[in-house]
Amino acid sequence: MKTCVTVREYARLTTSYVANPTLDRAQVSACAFDWLCKLNASFSQAGATLIQLENRFCLKLDNYVGALETPCGTRIEILPKHFEQGDCIEASRALLRRMIQRSLDLPARQVGATGLQKFDAPLTEWVMGQFLEALDHLVKRGMRFDYQRVEEEQRYLRGQLNTTRQMRQPPGRQHQFQIRHDVFLPDRPENRLLKSALEIVCKTTENPGHWRLSHELRGLLLDVPHSRDSQQDFTQWRHDRLMAHYQAVRPWCELIIQQQTPLAVAGEWQGMSLLFPMERLFERYVAVCLRDSLPPGAVLRTQRASKYLCVHEARQVFQLRPDLIIEYGSKQWVLDTKWKRLDSGIARRNYGLSQADFYQMFAYGHKYLAGEGDLILIYPTSGSFQAALPDFNYSSTLRLQVLPFDLESQCLVGFDLVPGTSPDV
Repeated sequence: MKTCVTVREYARLTTSYVANPTLDRAQVSACAFDWLCKLNASFSQAGATLIQLENRFCLKLDNYVGALETPCGTRIEILPKHFEQGDCIEASRALLRRMIQRSLDLPARQVGATGLQKFDAPLTEWVMGQFLEALDHLVKRGMRFDYQRVEEEQRYLRGQLNTTRQMRQPPGRQHQFQIRHDVFLPDRPENRLLKSALEIVCKTTENPGHWRLSHELRGLLLDVPHSRDSQQDFTQWRHDRLMAHYQAVRPWCELIIQQQTPLAVAGEWQGMSLLFPMERLFERYVAVCLRDSLPPGAVLRTQRASKYLCVHEARQVFQLRPDLIIEYGSKQWVLDTKWKRLDSGIARRNYGLSQADFYQMFAYGHKYLAGEGDLILIYPTSGSFQAALPDFNYSSTLRLQVLPFDLESQCLVGFDLVPGTSPDV
């Protein structure tokens, strides 16, 4: 029997009894606790940190969101720490789904009147539901088949006679024909990947509707083999006109098979686990929203890395990589995103801003803007941070703005790209 635990970023998980579980503190089994510790060890080898171990009975999660499924049957759902009032599970789930969908450029779900109801299932069930809906639509439109060359021995002629092999037949088998012919089969990379993803859904889903639909589709795909090398099959996925109706299902297939997830849990246990670094997810979400709202002629570049901090022995060292750069005409803006809460009411403590971030922006300003222009730090809106902070001036020509990004309306508050226009982009 599976146990579901719903928490949010930086929550504490303990093996001790918790009388009133919340999004910030919950109880897990001892085997799930041990598995998380082992998983964190593998993450640490790759330079990442999943948890902070406080003692033998308690650990603290880091800034990853998504879902984890342990071998003992515990499913841990980790939500963004954004909403301040109550345990807003449904709102947090909706926010996380929206950020993942836009950041990874996943196709939007087409819903009718019945689809307007809230879908309050965990992230993994949402992903599986979107995949099943897209696959069901694909099967109804028709799957693509391919001709496969078959060489075999038969008592009758079919297709083309393989004269070389036929001439080498021993005297006692000359009545058997060595033939080659083409068979119209669904065995192609795209279908193999869909079959593999569908098998994962059949074994993982706990939603009755998803279970029923997945097994119905499984019966329709009985003739399709599994993918033996998913990475190679994704490379061979075709994008021509005849495969256009396959494109809507591919992103969901990639998420389930864990080929394009920002951080996928790998190892001997292959449960349905998806983890996303919240800093990176917020950065990509802001980039997509800004790109869609920029005026014609404006260009947004992400992770540009053309400048270095200094030169040492004729070699450039310490690469500078701002999150975003906007170019409009002859002007540039350098933007950096930070997933952190600010408080505009504590000016005496610098609103909770980090001095290291200001040093970083100072380097960006001198290397990318030559000491003249505007720098922008972007933080998510909160109850205590709704409007832009007063400007921070490095000099008379270099200015830093700290602006809030509204996650609900998907706009950057206070950013005036074109003077005289609306301040919200």
